[in-house]
Amino acid sequence: MSGAAFDAIARVAMLPPAERARLVQGLSSSHLRFFNEWWERWAHQGQFWPEGDWRVWLIRAGRGFGKTRAGAEWVSQMAREVPKARIALVGATMDDARRVMVEGPAGLLAAARDDEAVRWHAALGEVRFPSGARAFVYSAEAPEKLRGPEHGFAWCDELAKWPLRVGDAAWDNLMMGLRQGDAPRVVVTTTPRPVKLLRRVMALPDVHETRGRTRDNLHLPRSFVEAMLADYAGTRLGRQELDGEMMDDVVGALWPLALIERQRREAPARLVRVVVGVDPPAGTEGDACGIVAVGLGEDLHGYVLADASVAGLRPEGWAAAVAECAARFEAECVVAEANQGGAMVASVLKAADARLPLRLVHASRGKARRAEPVALLYEKGAVWHAGTFAALEAEMAGLQAAGGYQGPGRSPDRADALVWALTELMLGRRGRAAVRVV
Repeated sequence: MSGAAFDAIARVAMLPPAERARLVQGLSSSHLRFFNEWWERWAHQGQFWPEGDWRVWLIRAGRGFGKTRAGAEWVSQMAREVPKARIALVGATMDDARRVMVEGPAGLLAAARDDEAVRWHAALGEVRFPSGARAFVYSAEAPEKLRGPEHGFAWCDELAKWPLRVGDAAWDNLMMGLRQGDAPRVVVTTTPRPVKLLRRVMALPDVHETRGRTRDNLHLPRSFVEAMLADYAGTRLGRQELDGEMMDDVVGALWPLALIERQRREAPARLVRVVVGVDPPAGTEGDACGIVAVGLGEDLHGYVLADASVAGLRPEGWAAAVAECAARFEAECVVAEANQGGAMVASVLKAADARLPLRLVHASRGKARRAEPVALLYEKGAVWHAGTFAALEAEMAGLQAAGGYQGPGRSPDRADALVWALTELMLGRRGRAAVRVV
């Protein structure tokens, strides 16, 4: 779909209400029905296929974005424009291809116009269009079925769900047979998952990628979107399934994303102790200061209560943020790393609040080594996140057992603050054996 039709709809929408009403009232019943049912009138911008020279259009977006309808509309338009075209419809399974791509509420049969006699021959696995174009259903589970047939167009749905064992073979066989016509093309619609095949497609030189979120589809019921965001916003599942993000685990991660997601529940109303961990900036020029509050429940489990980290502040600014966090949670102790400028750290924190219960610690080993016993607490199910702390969790997921860091930013300041706090709160002498207490 070119942008011209979209622009025309936009121009009509921008007309003064009275003029727009007169235009609509002047339409015949058939034209009015066409106007109301015209998909281009209701589609959002992310559903229109790109102009220009591309071979693969990848729609990598969250659930409810409208990926399936976009794929079905593109196939329908290619069938109109290219008589006798042969089109491949490839799903993760044969049932998925039939139930979603053809028969579903956003599939090819639903996308057909009232005046189009689109026929579905289920026994043959074939959709026939009035132009003479035909679409053939395939399963990624049977890659050999794609060896030999030639197609001019293809639609691959939920590529990230294709079987790991044979998905690559299905894609290769499809692409080798995509050689009919002057400009063979394939549309891929999928919710992102970190699988090798999807990464292959993303890296192709002639791919055009459209990304989007569930909330981008303005036609979804608001109650549905609000409920999904309330339950999943910021979580690993929500970021993948709603926001269309590619969620990966760093090789050798101390905190795999699935582990962090597993350890999430509300904090108890009563906490035995609360500690605030602080990883102060190395200098005075406004680097990030990690500030994390954790509490110990009567069940002897740890609960991450808040990530109050700040960035871009001078010492008096981040010290005030530490004091505010400690006061908010009535912290028993503030644990701050003092490897660099210990006296300065103590001075600025005391200046912010002279009553601040402060403990300075000096690290005697690297960040990853200090984090290992804390990560083990997560593995044992002894630490929980009482909320979603996206920035903190991204740093945790970037710490590697081998000592490296592949998370956001130059240093895992938030994660280091978490480690100091949980070490003080839960590991006792065994935890403090790795630090020298001032």
